[in-house]
Amino acid sequence: MMKIRKWFTKNWKEMLIDLLIFGFAAFIILGATILVWISTLEIPDLSAFEERRVLQSTKIFDRTGEVLLYDLHQDVRRTIIPFEEMSRHIKNATVAIEDDQFYNHIGIDFMAIIRAAVSNFSQGNLLGGQGGSTITQQVIKNSVLDRDKKLSRKVKEAILSIKLERVLEKEDILEIYLNESPYGGTIYGIEEASRAFFNKGASEITLAEAAYLAAIPQAPTYYSPYGSNRAALDTRQQLVLDRMRLNGFITTDEYDAAMIEEVEFQPQAVTGIRAPHFVMYVVEQLAERYGEEAMAEQGLRIITTLDWELQKEAERIVAQKAASNTERFNASNAGLVATDPKSGDLLVMVGSKDYFSEDIDGNFNVTLAKRQPGSSIKPFVYANAFRKGYLPATVLFDVATQFSPQCDPWDPSSESPCYAPQNYNFKFVGPISMRNALAQSLNIPAVKTLYLAGLKDTLKFAADMGLTTLNDPDRYGLTLVLGGGEVRLLDMTYAYGVFANGGVRAQPRTILRIEDSRGNIIEESSIETNRVLEDNVAYMISDVLSDNVARTPLWGSNSLINFPNRDVAAKSGSTNNLRDAWIMGYAPNIAVGAWCGNNDNDAMGGGLSGLITTPMWREFMDVALEKLPEESFQQPQINTSGVKPIIRGEYIDTALLLEAMKSQTNTDDVSDEDTENSPTIDIATIYNNIHSILHYVDRNDPLGGYPANPANDPQYENWEYGVQKWNEETFGLLLQADTTDTTESDTAEEEDRSSRRSRN
Repeated sequence: MMKIRKWFTKNWKEMLIDLLIFGFAAFIILGATILVWISTLEIPDLSAFEERRVLQSTKIFDRTGEVLLYDLHQDVRRTIIPFEEMSRHIKNATVAIEDDQFYNHIGIDFMAIIRAAVSNFSQGNLLGGQGGSTITQQVIKNSVLDRDKKLSRKVKEAILSIKLERVLEKEDILEIYLNESPYGGTIYGIEEASRAFFNKGASEITLAEAAYLAAIPQAPTYYSPYGSNRAALDTRQQLVLDRMRLNGFITTDEYDAAMIEEVEFQPQAVTGIRAPHFVMYVVEQLAERYGEEAMAEQGLRIITTLDWELQKEAERIVAQKAASNTERFNASNAGLVATDPKSGDLLVMVGSKDYFSEDIDGNFNVTLAKRQPGSSIKPFVYANAFRKGYLPATVLFDVATQFSPQCDPWDPSSESPCYAPQNYNFKFVGPISMRNALAQSLNIPAVKTLYLAGLKDTLKFAADMGLTTLNDPDRYGLTLVLGGGEVRLLDMTYAYGVFANGGVRAQPRTILRIEDSRGNIIEESSIETNRVLEDNVAYMISDVLSDNVARTPLWGSNSLINFPNRDVAAKSGSTNNLRDAWIMGYAPNIAVGAWCGNNDNDAMGGGLSGLITTPMWREFMDVALEKLPEESFQQPQINTSGVKPIIRGEYIDTALLLEAMKSQTNTDDVSDEDTENSPTIDIATIYNNIHSILHYVDRNDPLGGYPANPANDPQYENWEYGVQKWNEETFGLLLQADTTDTTESDTAEEEDRSSRRSRN
C-alpha cells in the first residue's frame, strides 16, 4: 500500500517513464508468449502443396432425404493453362480487385490486415466479415490448409504464405490462383470460366469480360451471372475497372471503352440437376450462411423442404400450359410456387417453363422477380379494413368517382393530379357489399376500402404478412390496391398462406436439416410462427374468397376456381396492360400462387388473366389436393349488435331515418320495433337519406359516433357527388315527390340531426 501511495506522489514525467517501461515489458512477454505458441503449431510442409485436397461435395436432397436434387461438384471442370495463355486483362483485373499490393508484399499485407480488422470491428463483425488475405494466402488456403475459422489456421496460413513467396515467383503464384479459383458451381479456373461464360479461351477475353471474371471469385454464388444478384455483379465489375484505372493497369480510353461494352453471358450449362430454380435458391442461401468453402469441402447433406413428387407435376404442368399460352396469349413464360401454410415449408418452386431455355432466359427465377400483382393484392387491403371494424357486409358505392380532391367531382380524368379508375368491365353496380366487391374484383370499392383502411397502415400490415417490397407509400397512393406496387410471387404465396393458417405466419424455410459427411445432424430447423392477423379477420377473408355465389357474376357458377367438395379460396389479378397475370389460392393446408407473362415485360393479349393463368393453377391444385387430407375453413363470428347500419349492410341508415321520423312527429318514444305507433314518412325522405359511407363514418374511428361534419373529410365531396348522381338516376322520380311547405321544417330537421350526430 505504501508503494502505491509513493508511486502516486511522483511527478507526471516519472509516472510516464514507469508506464512505458511496464508497457514494453508486457509487449516483450506477450510477444514471447505468441512465439512460443506459434512454435507449438504443426506447420504443414510445402511438399503438401502439390497434393490438392479431395473435395467432399455438398449434396442437396428433397424432403425425404432419398431423392438427390443436385451434387454441387459431381462434374467439377478445371482446365490448367500456362500463365502465357491468360489475357493480361484477367491478370491485372484479379490483382486490382483481390490484392493490389501483390507485387510488393512478402506473402502477407500488414496494412490490409489492419484495414480489415478496423472495418470488421466498426461493423461488429468480430468473427468474420472483410478479409485481408493476399492472393498468396488464398493459394495456401485453397491448397494446403483446412478451412476452419480458428486463429491458429490464420497463423499457419501467414507463415506458409511467406515460405511460398521464397520458393515461387509472383507469376507462378498468380498462375496457380487463376487456375484454381472457383467461379461458381462446378467451374474452377479461369480457362473453364472463360469458356463457360463467354465461349472463348482465357487468352481471348476482353477487358470488360475480364473485369466480370475477376469480380466473381469473392462470392461465386452471390455474384453468379445466372442468379438473382446480377445488379450486384454489374456494380462489382465497375469497381474492378475503377481499381484497374487507379492502379495504372489500363488507360482512360480503355476504361471508357470497357464501361460501355455490352457483355453477353452464355446460357448456363448445368447437368444432373432436379428442381433447378429451387436448388439454386437453396445454394445461394447456403453460401450466405455457411460460405462457399463449407459447401465445397465439408461433404454436407442438405435435406430440403421440396416435395419432389409435387415438383415434378408442377414442372410438367407449367411447361405444358406455358407452351399453350405462348400461342394463344403471347405469354411466353410462367412460374408456380406452393407452400405449407402451417410449417412455412417451400414445397414447390418452378421459376420458369424451362430452366435451360435460351429464348426466355429460363434460368431467371420469375418467382423471385418483382412484378405488379394487379387485383391479387386486394385481399390484404380488405383484411386491414376488417381489422378496423368494417365487415364483409359493409356497403360501399360502386359508382364513377374522382378520387383526387384537387379535381372536380365530375371530372372523369385520370391525368395527374386526377384519379378516376374504371372497373374491368367499365360498368358500375351502385351499392355493393365489401364481400361482393372483393369477390367480383371491382376497382372503385377497392380504392375506397384502401382509403378507409389507410395507406400507411395497410402497407405496414402487408409487410407484417410478408410483402416487404411495398415500402414507398408516397409512390403508390391509392393505386396500390389496383396493383401499383411490385411484389414477388414467392412472398405473395406465403402471405396468402397466412389467411389459410388463421392469421398465423409461419417463417419461410427451405431446409429441414443439415448432416455432415457421416450422417450426423449438425443443424435442424424448427417451425417458427407468430400471429400477424386476428384469426376472425383471416376467417372473413377465406369466407369471402371461397364464396362461389359472391363471385359468380365475375367467374360464373361453375368456374375453374370452384371446388365443390373442398374448401379452396382464390383471387386472380392482372395489370391494366396485361403484362402480368396472377392467380393466388389456398386450402387450409396448402397455398399456391401462379404467374404468367413475359420476362421482358411485353404485354400479353387475347384473353382475361383468369383464362391465361387459372388452368395451370387449377390442374396443379387438383394434383396437390389429392395428396392432402380434407380440411375446412373456420367460419367467422360476426356480431352486428350496436354496429352502424352502413357497416352491417344497410345503405339507407335506419338510425338517422328514425331520427327524422321522430322529428316529424315530435315524439321520443318511436322505436324500430314500434310498428303500431310508427308515423308514416314520405318516400322522398327515405331516398334523400342515401349517402356515401363517409357521411356516417369517421375513417379514423369507424366504430365511433357519426362525424360531426362529414364534409371535413377531403374525399367526402367527391364520393358524395357520385352517390347522389347514382341516387338521382336510380330514384329520380321518388326524390321529386311533393315537398311543398316542408323547406323550413326540413332545414330544422337537418340541424337537429346534426346536433344529435355531434352528441353521439
